[in-house]
Amino acid sequence: MQDRADARDWAREEFGDASLGHRTRTDRVVQMAARAALRPSGRVSEVFTSDAERQGAYDLLENSAVRGDRLLTACAATTAKRCAEERFVHVAIDGSSLTLTDRRKAKNFGRVGSDAQGARGLKVMTAYAVSPKGVAVGLLDQQWWTRAPRRKRLSKNASRLRNMGRATRDKETQRWLDAVTTSEARLDATGARGWFQLDREGDARPILLKLCQSRHFFTIRSRTNRRLAGDGKPTYLRERLAKERLLGTYDFVVSASHGRKARVATMSVRAARVTLRLRDNWTDRVETVEVTAVWAREIRTTPRGEKPIDWLLLTNRSVRTRKSARQVIRGYAMRWRIEEFHKTWKSGVCGVENTQLRRKEAVIKWATILATVATRIERLKQLARQTPDASALVELRPVEIRVLVMLKTREKKRTETVTDTPTIAEATRWIADLGGYTGKSSGGPPGSITIGRGLERVLDGAILLEAFEAKSRKK
Repeated sequence: MQDRADARDWAREEFGDASLGHRTRTDRVVQMAARAALRPSGRVSEVFTSDAERQGAYDLLENSAVRGDRLLTACAATTAKRCAEERFVHVAIDGSSLTLTDRRKAKNFGRVGSDAQGARGLKVMTAYAVSPKGVAVGLLDQQWWTRAPRRKRLSKNASRLRNMGRATRDKETQRWLDAVTTSEARLDATGARGWFQLDREGDARPILLKLCQSRHFFTIRSRTNRRLAGDGKPTYLRERLAKERLLGTYDFVVSASHGRKARVATMSVRAARVTLRLRDNWTDRVETVEVTAVWAREIRTTPRGEKPIDWLLLTNRSVRTRKSARQVIRGYAMRWRIEEFHKTWKSGVCGVENTQLRRKEAVIKWATILATVATRIERLKQLARQTPDASALVELRPVEIRVLVMLKTREKKRTETVTDTPTIAEATRWIADLGGYTGKSSGGPPGSITIGRGLERVLDGAILLEAFEAKSRKK
């Protein structure tokens, strides 16, 4: 997949086909996306430095004739075309929220987070495509909505009963279904194959039924010990898997996090083909689906006071060997790529939660543009890690490499060697260095923030160099 990271070409590829009613509007969006790629920020005023550009951006974002879903349709179609270049793509789907400034509750936002915090903002469900090697491909869908104010606090039992009685279309489960359905349609339009990766919040009866009817692959992490179909004594998934033969063990590197100690965990793997009994708690209707269950559980390496890592995965892939089981587990691990995207987009280099826009519709349009920028930054970071020896030309134009080499040469250490033909790993490390990366003392490989900062310097330099050379040729 040979993307060009030139901001203008990239923006034209992402949004050049957006149907916005007039070509000048599409051109304006392309210009805004290119500028956001050069200087990513949640605040419009920090992205556009001239009064004319800034006013043009505000005018477009506030124009009700320019719909946010049209912007998404354009960049999602581009993503689907890229997906068709791969054997398949992992499609991570996950919900999140943008916490936005609205102290007086004067903006048309909704509640996010807990009621006690009283935060305001927007809810969003994102479908994010990732290559088999873990490199970002792009956005396939985003579903936006606002939560209504909570009228009356209910007991847990009353809340559960009320939720049971609501139709799926009235629940947030519908957002998962809409993201799956729309992503499937976009992949089908290009002949691409998806492998949907959903966390426990996506483990719901309607979603399972939908995915089991799909031509695409799926893996869902089960949130309950589901009951199996059968006429006799009730049997459950974990008890059935515990009787299956051990397919093998493998080592899993656990990073330190809240409530988790860093370690190399030993994981045991079992799998079985099972038929799940899916009961609608409100109507008592029972349906069955056949899936493969893969159980990966930590053994003998769990620190005192912690619960063992325990993944119970439901998939439509066939699993008969340790290798095929590991393929399912690795696929599910790709779901974390969307967490990295969320960080870059929301609070990282793009900082969309810092926006001061006052209307939901304007926020969605601006957030969509910044989401594509975040995907681009994540792609560069992951290319450097997954294909480190590839030429930097897979993502950077020659003029950008020339600027990068000049900047790095000026700031290099005495022990460093700078070549004119860097690999993608070398180029990404140099870009991160320009953005303030300090090596091992930073706590790991270059992240999206330092890459984003350095890329801004490189792209600005490339524009200046091109303008200078164009002027010189005219003389």
